[in-house]
Amino acid sequence: MAAAPYSIDPTTYLDELLAQASPDLMREMLQGFINQILSTQADQVCGADYATTSDSRTKVRNGYRHRDLDTRVGTID
Repeated sequence: MAAAPYSIDPTTYLDELLAQASPDLMREMLQGFINQILSTQADQVCGADYATTSDSRTKVRNGYRHRDLDTRVGTID
């Protein structure tokens, strides 16, 4: 099974962000978590994990489109 493009190890991810001490820490974390949620939702709709084939699959996961989301911590992609 291939790893999803937004697969996150929470401990490693948080450690890396805290080490960088980026002023946009909250925005970057929110963006990562939202992308993970959307990727998981797409897996459920398609009936298979990212980059996995399935005989019972009726839908195709075909790319993405750019969307901006305005939040309290700023605009995220």
